[in-house]
Amino acid sequence: MGVFPEFGAEARSHELTTDDGVTMRVVTAGSGPALVFVPGGDQTAEAYSEQFARLSDGYRCISYDPRGAGQTTAPSPPWTMADYARDCAAVIDAFADGRAAVTGLSLGGLVTQATAIDFASKVRLAIPMGTAAHIDGFTRDWMQAEINLRRDGLRLPDYFLAPHYAVYAFPAKALADPALWAQVKESYTVRFRDRDPQDTIDQWQACLDFDCREALKSCPVPFHVIAFSQDVQTPPSMCRLVADLVPDGTFHEIEGLGHVSMVRHRPEIVAGKLREILDATVDRS
Repeated sequence: MGVFPEFGAEARSHELTTDDGVTMRVVTAGSGPALVFVPGGDQTAEAYSEQFARLSDGYRCISYDPRGAGQTTAPSPPWTMADYARDCAAVIDAFADGRAAVTGLSLGGLVTQATAIDFASKVRLAIPMGTAAHIDGFTRDWMQAEINLRRDGLRLPDYFLAPHYAVYAFPAKALADPALWAQVKESYTVRFRDRDPQDTIDQWQACLDFDCREALKSCPVPFHVIAFSQDVQTPPSMCRLVADLVPDGTFHEIEGLGHVSMVRHRPEIVAGKLREILDATVDRS
């Protein structure tokens, strides 16, 4: 079993090198209005394979490996959220004719916000999921603890990886499903066993350093912010603040899902909400 479900046969892989010296692996599928999916921390483009399968019939789905993950290479860190936003803007220019709807989960949600702020003319609609305008409270302490663990040179043993990380990704009812747990246990063990500790440090530090609360107040891009009721990492209150700060913001809360329920748990619910938002807001003319 792979870390994430694989893309379907229709997906095509590309390579994009930017003026900043970043070489990204980009994956595309489908046709129609462009929709760019920005992966979260420790994720590759495959994190959205199940969304591609459900949305590429009506949208040109685009994703990529971000700095610090997968096959993408980048100049040495530290990296900022502005760096991640420039990468996303480069993908929009190269694969979406300069304008797209943008969505992303977790770190990808922060990148979605930063891209809408820094490159407003390129983003027709922003759909950040499991996101925050500024990370604080438990989430900040948890992320900082993970960073410190790696900086101290410590590595969690294989037998502890899935039991540790899964509780922050899925709701309790999902983890009680033996079939789903078997998939999660294997994929999360492989995912975090093979993860370069420094890549996690660099990605997560960029998240902790990001604060767009003031910038959101003048962002002209329409936002539809998606929260998940059982999300421990970015609880709905964090997501709601984003929708409240931006001038044209709409808040959605999906009941019963956790932070990473869009992968393996209930991808069809997340895809259904994305299609509902896109069909109602994206002009196909």
